[in-house]
Amino acid sequence: MKFPSSALLQAPAMNDMPLEDTAPILESWTSNEIVEWLLLEGWNLPDFTTLVAQLGRRLVQAGVAVDRIRVTMRTLHPTVVGFGVSWEADGDKVDSNGVPHELLETPLYLESPYRVLFEQNAAAVRRRLDIPAPLLDFPILADLRDEGYTDYVALPIHFSGGRKKNAITLASKHPGGFSGTDLKLVYDALPALARILETFQLRLMSRELLTTYIGKWAGNRVFEGRTRRGDVDTIDAVIWFCDLRASTRLAESMPPEAFLNLLNRYFDCMAGAVMDHGGEVLRFIGDAMLAIFPIQNSQVDCGTSLSPQCRASFRSALDAARDAAQRLETYNDERRESGEEALEIGIALHVGRVLYGNVGTASRLEFTVTGAAANYAARVESLCKVLHETILVSKRFVEIYPGNYLPLGSHTFKGYEEPQQVFGLDPKARND
Repeated sequence: MKFPSSALLQAPAMNDMPLEDTAPILESWTSNEIVEWLLLEGWNLPDFTTLVAQLGRRLVQAGVAVDRIRVTMRTLHPTVVGFGVSWEADGDKVDSNGVPHELLETPLYLESPYRVLFEQNAAAVRRRLDIPAPLLDFPILADLRDEGYTDYVALPIHFSGGRKKNAITLASKHPGGFSGTDLKLVYDALPALARILETFQLRLMSRELLTTYIGKWAGNRVFEGRTRRGDVDTIDAVIWFCDLRASTRLAESMPPEAFLNLLNRYFDCMAGAVMDHGGEVLRFIGDAMLAIFPIQNSQVDCGTSLSPQCRASFRSALDAARDAAQRLETYNDERRESGEEALEIGIALHVGRVLYGNVGTASRLEFTVTGAAANYAARVESLCKVLHETILVSKRFVEIYPGNYLPLGSHTFKGYEEPQQVFGLDPKARND
């Protein structure tokens, strides 16, 4: 197979060929050592990064004059459009990164071979870099030439259903670059590589989507098979419940897009703090949020002698609450500078035993926590507005994790006969 130095090749897919024309291609696959390795070993590697690194090493072992490869793969993710892994023969270096959605609007993509592959349906891009007056029509080519590379090839990788926005690029520092035999070995291996990459993609997307929509711990449990209604565990946890004040008035006084942006910024403050301090966000309920800080090997129901893991959960929850309040204050400074009113919130922390798992109907489930402790946290939060406090903690929280709290009296809770004590945080002191 010949790759001209400046042409964009158009090649038919195998499923567009008459059956008798595919026989030579199938024969080349069976005699291709890279295909054999992919089908016998590559499919069983643990992740995308390992696959690309070992592919680079295998190509070198097969005699291919490759010094650098990069494989990019599209995925469904809220912050990245795909993932890329690069491997360099010099030092056997591997690097992986997410590709943000915003990159597709920048020159880095718009002036790249990827755009030619993905949007102009080119079958390949090849540029010789060691010839007189080389064609450097993509900025990356000048960079590669300056680093001593002599040849560059970019190939699309076709997934099922005609999805083409995946690619492999290869660069060589060898005199004369890639031989025809080198490129044929790689080209003939692409269908096998595509099938394995697609498996990695589906696995990655499943885990990423589960993590994004139901949280890291819950997502991992579902991914591992906890999918039936009633698949629940009893756990001890610090329970976080927060709510945005005056949200109905704000929604009615603002354009929908502006209110949605406000909600997202508010949740950036709340959920961002929870996740940064090791908590798990379980639900967004309108403008409220439920989260937990699970307690490992706790003795919550056996007194106040706390294990280090238990103490860490309490400390993390308190730190997250303070951090969330500070993040919101920073956002409020922006709002005040723009002539907008500051947002007010309530955050409640409680501790107790809850059911953690699948709840709902047989065909529509939610992975969350249920139980009296979760309801109690919501009751505590409802007092934030009454007491003009941003953060409140329950008596049970204080009993188990003593520290610097401000007693704020006893109050009537719906569903409880006896008044319930709540506490604020001393702004001048921090808990242990």
